[in-house]
Amino acid sequence: MSTKKPPRKPARPARPEGRARTYRKTVRLPIGRSSVRIRVFMIVFALLLGTAGLRAVQLQGLDSQAFAAEAAEKISASRDLPATRGEILDRNGEVMATTEPAMLVFIDPDMVRTNGADKRYPMKKKKLEETEVAPGAVADILVKHLGGRKEKYLEVIDTPDSRYEIIARRVPAATFTAIQADMRAGFDGEGKRPWWGVFGTPDPIRVYPNRSVASNVVGFVNADGDGGAGFEYALNEQLKGTPGKEIFDKSTYGRIPLGTNIMEPPIDGATVELTIDADFNWMVEQALAEGMRISGAKTGTAVVSNLKTGEILALANGPSFDSANPGASDSKDLGNRAVTEVYEPGSVQKVLTMAALADQGLVTPDTRMVVPGSIPSGGGIVRDSFSHGDLKLTARGIMAQSSNVGMIKLTRNLDKETLSNYLSSFGLGAKPGTGLPGESTGQIPGKSMPDYTRDQISFGQGLSLNAIQMAAAVGAVTNGGTYYSPKLIKSITDADGNPIDLPEQVSRRVISEEASADVVEMMESVISLNDKRKINGYRTAGKSGTAQRFDPNCMCYNGFTASFVTVAPAEDPQILVYVVLDQPRNGNLGSQLALPVTNNILSLALPRYNVPPSTSEAPDLPLTFD
Repeated sequence: MSTKKPPRKPARPARPEGRARTYRKTVRLPIGRSSVRIRVFMIVFALLLGTAGLRAVQLQGLDSQAFAAEAAEKISASRDLPATRGEILDRNGEVMATTEPAMLVFIDPDMVRTNGADKRYPMKKKKLEETEVAPGAVADILVKHLGGRKEKYLEVIDTPDSRYEIIARRVPAATFTAIQADMRAGFDGEGKRPWWGVFGTPDPIRVYPNRSVASNVVGFVNADGDGGAGFEYALNEQLKGTPGKEIFDKSTYGRIPLGTNIMEPPIDGATVELTIDADFNWMVEQALAEGMRISGAKTGTAVVSNLKTGEILALANGPSFDSANPGASDSKDLGNRAVTEVYEPGSVQKVLTMAALADQGLVTPDTRMVVPGSIPSGGGIVRDSFSHGDLKLTARGIMAQSSNVGMIKLTRNLDKETLSNYLSSFGLGAKPGTGLPGESTGQIPGKSMPDYTRDQISFGQGLSLNAIQMAAAVGAVTNGGTYYSPKLIKSITDADGNPIDLPEQVSRRVISEEASADVVEMMESVISLNDKRKINGYRTAGKSGTAQRFDPNCMCYNGFTASFVTVAPAEDPQILVYVVLDQPRNGNLGSQLALPVTNNILSLALPRYNVPPSTSEAPDLPLTFD
């Protein structure tokens, strides 16, 4: 056996003097081994998988409803479905206000600029070519169909960070259809590369076929589609209906075909039928306008009613306005003066005073009265409109001559409380109840009125009222003694044709039939006094009014109000016409300025409503006595 020792390793060279000894040690990590690396990977994977599992449990188990709701909200969309506003018709079914389909046109500026490109992907050359010309092309289409300046549309299209800009409201449906056709034609004109970004939603147009006819009754709608005046305003809730709603699921590319689709249909507005006769109302408006021109009146009102029912057949205001373009008129002309403006009635009031006296048995047409030229009252003197000495007049003569002094002497026999009660029973001092907005009540004195106020009331001062109130009051006196509240709404029906209840029309007996006949006889003497006041073929009865006009600006009397009321035929009154001309410049007498207008209107109304001509002449009854 060999005993040699293995050779020794060569000795390391000596370390230079001053140099520190350096030790090197190689550390081998366990991960370097395959089995360790696998175990680390499996631990990390298990942690990730566990986290995902916990998240899944949270999403599907613990918070599932909340997250599902959030997801549904992100894809859910809704839009209102506007109801069609109801129509307003005249008594013959003629349309006075209706709604036609129209659109609100709006754009998505971003979509117009990119011509509908999906921004998630880079545009190809063809798409880039389209985006360069799309804004100008879309602007040209809008100019073509909507008018306006191309530069203005380009400014809107260039609105940054906007996805919705309104271009035009109430665009006719046919116009919007033409816009869509040009958009579809697109870049190549063949529809293969359409333009994108112009849209529309329903925005109906309110149409008034008769424009200004009875516009103060019908009214108009404002920019938001709500009533702004007349019955459009007063009946806005019934007319506008109830909007519906559609809820659906959508994605970036539009509606999801099999997603949620819930629709609540709108309920269209009610249909309103008025007592107004549109064609006849136009005739009345022409007659009133002519009367205003001749008299130089600042404003005018005409009321025509059916005495047997209280229905208003025509209601005219001057100046008026165009319901389709109310902004072009003065705001003062947008209301209805017949119910809003009050005035002192003047001598037309003598009809009501005489009715109270006759009903109380204090006067008959043949009652005799010596009428002096003046009479003291309230520390002053009251005179008639014409100078005279003592006149021996019957009550019929006092009415025919319109004697203020005679009326004062007669009325001093009537208790003041009783007089006030009669005025209230005639509908004065309360809203007339037409349903029109802005009705005024006027003012009548109570039972504690001073003596001089009773004197004033007897001939038409010391109280205020509106034209509708006076027409209804005179109607009650002349129709046999029954007061009917003035009626302008004939019926209202919902979208299914079911009638909607209306406020009950007020009716009450205010004077006896005998007293009514006596007053009509006295009013007929007003017409018989002058043959120029008569209408061919019909006996008529009427009364003029010439009142000083109270001006609230100066708290004084300033100018006049001329009026005339006529009923026909006198033997059985059917139709009433009342005309008021405010602040005339060419005279002030109602018998000269307003009477011709009432006669023009009656001449049209009586045959139109099949009122037979009179078969007898007006009786020649005494106005004076010896």
